[in-house]
Amino acid sequence: MHSVTNHNSNIMAKTPKKIKEPVKLRFKELADGNKSLYLDIYKGNGRRQYEFLKLYLVPETNPLQKRQNADVLKAANAIKSQRVIELANNEAGIKNPQRGKMLLADWMAAYKETKQGKSKGLQDQIGVAARLLVEYDGEKTRLCDVDRDFCIGFIYYLQNVATQTPRKPDAPKTADKHLSPKTARNYCIAFSAALNKAVRDGLIANNPFSKIDPDDKIKVPESKRTYLTIDEVKQLEATPCGNEAVRRAFLFCCYCGLRVSDVRRLRWSDIVNDGGQMRVSVVQEKTDTVVSVTLPHQATLYLPDRETAAVDGNVFVLPCPTALNKHLGRWIKAAGITKKVTFHASRHTAATMLLTAGVDIYTVSKILGHSEVRTTQIYTKVIDQKKDEAAMKIDEYVGRH
Repeated sequence: MHSVTNHNSNIMAKTPKKIKEPVKLRFKELADGNKSLYLDIYKGNGRRQYEFLKLYLVPETNPLQKRQNADVLKAANAIKSQRVIELANNEAGIKNPQRGKMLLADWMAAYKETKQGKSKGLQDQIGVAARLLVEYDGEKTRLCDVDRDFCIGFIYYLQNVATQTPRKPDAPKTADKHLSPKTARNYCIAFSAALNKAVRDGLIANNPFSKIDPDDKIKVPESKRTYLTIDEVKQLEATPCGNEAVRRAFLFCCYCGLRVSDVRRLRWSDIVNDGGQMRVSVVQEKTDTVVSVTLPHQATLYLPDRETAAVDGNVFVLPCPTALNKHLGRWIKAAGITKKVTFHASRHTAATMLLTAGVDIYTVSKILGHSEVRTTQIYTKVIDQKKDEAAMKIDEYVGRH
């Protein structure tokens, strides 16, 4: 009996194992004294995500502000609880059938809200895509009604019916200007990105755009892709720039291929040390899909010193687009490069570097985050042109000697 008692005492004395909380509410101190609330979401296997709630606590100098902060915390904790439930349901393979029944128009409006603070052009693109979806199939379409046939029909509508401005009932059809292929494709991209977000949020099982044959998608005439040669990149590396952040960000992109929109949003938490290799994982703003890239050593050389930057702090603090382009233009000119170079040329440079180095096209496609290999194939034509030019130089050399 005595041994049984001791055994029970030992059992009771054991400290229960603490279960790790999957979602934590945290805050970031702002320069104006306010605190920005965000969720630190742990998804297992070392994967973490940060969701900024756009909710703020203010310094409590009077009872009104104290009540305001209490309401804000209540709202933040409600969102936190919802995220905990969503994580549990996703792990159990449970989908809420009611969530997919929300109206497509409501989802597009909600998706646009998630892009607040991003480029106005992107927000406008989502807004016009939402309007065109209503024109195409009305306001009663539910998110769960969107399937492959719906998407193919929307593509046809964009190519053959949709116009640049909302159609006026009394306007003659000859007055309507149809969308250009590039514009129509951009609206498809915005719609597909919204569906990708719906998949990640557990509203729908998959993005039906992924089931569409490439031949059925909108084709855009190839544009000339400006890129820098290795020698030109080295010229830039040796040339001072009026803005060090612009210089570092551009050269960083020349070696890893990220878009400027994604570099602007890049946070230190997006960069991890994976077995001694630096890796960056971001949700692409253009397509709303995740791309994970192992950073070449050359790219890491242009990461700024982290110093005391917070885990959710920006890696590159870049000026507004207008100022960025001015700094870039002056730097390009100072380096003696006569090409018309935009920031996006850094992405083209990365692609051509990889292909020239012998990296296979499928891998390059994954690094750039292309949904189709045929998009990457455009760069192979650049490489072929370089080979042709090299062959001609040999002929010229032999002819001179």
